[in-house]
Amino acid sequence: MILRITVIFTLIATVLVAGSCSEEKVWECVITDADPDFSQQIGCRPDFDLLASPPVSTAIPGALSVKVVVDRVDDFNLYFQNSVKYQIHHDFTSAHLSGNGLPLVPLLGQFNMTEYYSPDRRFLLGAIVYYEGPDIWAYEIAPYDTSSAEMIETAFFKIKKNSYFGKKLFFHPTSEAVEAVAQDLPDSIPIITTNELFAGIDYQPLNLGESMGLLRFFHASDLETNFLSFRDIVVLDAVPNDISVCLGIITQEFQTPLSHINVLSQNRGTPNMGLRGAFDSEELRSLENKWVKMTVGAFEYSVTEVTKEEADQWWEENAPDKVTVPTMDLSVTDLRDIEWVLPPKMVMYDLGAALAKAIPAFGGKASHYGAFTYMDKSVLQSPKAFAVPLYYYRQFMEQNGFDVQVEQMLADSDFQNDPAQRALALENLRDAMKAAPVDAAFEQMLIDKLNAEYPGTRMRFRSSTNCEDLDGFTGAGLYTSRSGDPNDAAYPVLDAVRTVWSSIWYFRAFEEREYRQIEHESVGMALLVHHSFPYEEANGVAITANLFDSLCMEPGFYVNAQFGDESVVLPNPGVTSDSFVLHYQMPGQPIVYLSHSSLVPPGQTVLTRSQILELGAALAEINSYFYDLYGPLSPSHFYGMDVEFKFDDDWEGNGSELWIKQARPYPGWGTNGS
Repeated sequence: MILRITVIFTLIATVLVAGSCSEEKVWECVITDADPDFSQQIGCRPDFDLLASPPVSTAIPGALSVKVVVDRVDDFNLYFQNSVKYQIHHDFTSAHLSGNGLPLVPLLGQFNMTEYYSPDRRFLLGAIVYYEGPDIWAYEIAPYDTSSAEMIETAFFKIKKNSYFGKKLFFHPTSEAVEAVAQDLPDSIPIITTNELFAGIDYQPLNLGESMGLLRFFHASDLETNFLSFRDIVVLDAVPNDISVCLGIITQEFQTPLSHINVLSQNRGTPNMGLRGAFDSEELRSLENKWVKMTVGAFEYSVTEVTKEEADQWWEENAPDKVTVPTMDLSVTDLRDIEWVLPPKMVMYDLGAALAKAIPAFGGKASHYGAFTYMDKSVLQSPKAFAVPLYYYRQFMEQNGFDVQVEQMLADSDFQNDPAQRALALENLRDAMKAAPVDAAFEQMLIDKLNAEYPGTRMRFRSSTNCEDLDGFTGAGLYTSRSGDPNDAAYPVLDAVRTVWSSIWYFRAFEEREYRQIEHESVGMALLVHHSFPYEEANGVAITANLFDSLCMEPGFYVNAQFGDESVVLPNPGVTSDSFVLHYQMPGQPIVYLSHSSLVPPGQTVLTRSQILELGAALAEINSYFYDLYGPLSPSHFYGMDVEFKFDDDWEGNGSELWIKQARPYPGWGTNGS
């Protein structure tokens, strides 16, 4: 027990009773224990803080949560549980509301099925969440909770009556299903939407961490002509499509967790955040071109000045580890159908060994794509494909003398020390590669295969290097893809091949490898080849995990979906996508939307519910298949696969179909979700 100073909170509003003004309700702190198990009232902010924890879902940042229980069996008693001690409702009810004259609380599985889904449930379960940015107090239930409007109303007014913030309390629907029920609530319960909560938030933590660097300001549109150093921390007016290696990012516009620059930040292990007004912030501008320490936390950030000596010491201690690239296997020369890329006998008993065997010859993308062959075809469809091995990239480089040119370029001091000169030299190399001849025998073999097995089909040639999907380095988004068709002069096949090969020497790809101390000459480019998607209805990226589930208690799939072929990771300025969590394993499979596409009419979504559930089945299969190889190292270690998909109005006239294009381990997701 501790002594606490009593804090008095006087409510501003008065209550009208029988036509006259009653006295204002006076609230004061009620908790005197330093570490209480629960309280039946919250009389002040210190009371709330003693019970609060980060919420299970961190989809909306800057929030604290206290779980609540209303016991319908025991005279509708209300409990605000200590949500640090008891992270889930079952833990609390088992400890305090089971036996001793009360019904026994069942085991967790039965408890969840009854208390979230049964109309005869004993408990009304939810949480009070305080959103610091918009200064909003909200009552929430789980997105899959099937509570009736009457149940929500009962709990809401019980909480309102027993909390100092009751006059300011809102109900926040957490899914489309809960939104539908909320329409039946009385007008006396104010409702606040997720979009309204987001509008009141100024700070968006994306990749948590700490770094030290030189603080610089750029317009996102100027990044094409301005060069960043490894040691820079950059403040941007907008979210760029791409950014070279730097030690931290602050964008004035909010991002999505699957934005290209956030995936890069996670891959690099560098902090990344959104901050409204950042570009014109007097506080940040006062530190422009100074060495700073940047810290991005779950609830707050800091940018403070440090000395160059401190920054140099930090870099010396925190420079990224060197990444070792698998040695290229140049013994493989056949154009291999995708079902044979992974050795069939090996993959059945050791997927990791099969990938390790395939990647040196066919690269990471094609090798992981080969795993689709062994998944349940009733729920997952991927295009028929083949792989062009790394051998032909090396043949092309050597036949045209580009290997010697690269060696000389890497030895040039101007190239090494001047980013502008480096960018120019790399551009010149790419231009030369795009115009160079391709081995005649390889060209004939490729054209013959396309005409024989993919007649009249426009094909997509996709990068697949031996320098991606590695431990600690995915290489996501560094290279390119192009379409080619041997029967259409507008899409020359060799132009597509050479363009993809040359993308190994993109400035951003070179800088990323340099940052991770990867030997550039050890990297080779294979090709993954399948039909293109000229009639895309929708496309997207999904993670087979709930990125906002900080306690691993709200399983789901995080999805970004966009109309047509507009990119979800490299969108045009001002374009937003549908962003949602699909709780696929939960009864009712609720969907929690976080944002909506700017390319579809208001009130509509990019994907129908049936399409979302079809996607969910494919994601579940992918998640399960790769689990043994990439699954969590411990209960606190997150696991997810990064999946690309399309819904295409099939070129054969079969209507909209789901196609899975890629699956790789999701980068940057370590212990405790950091």
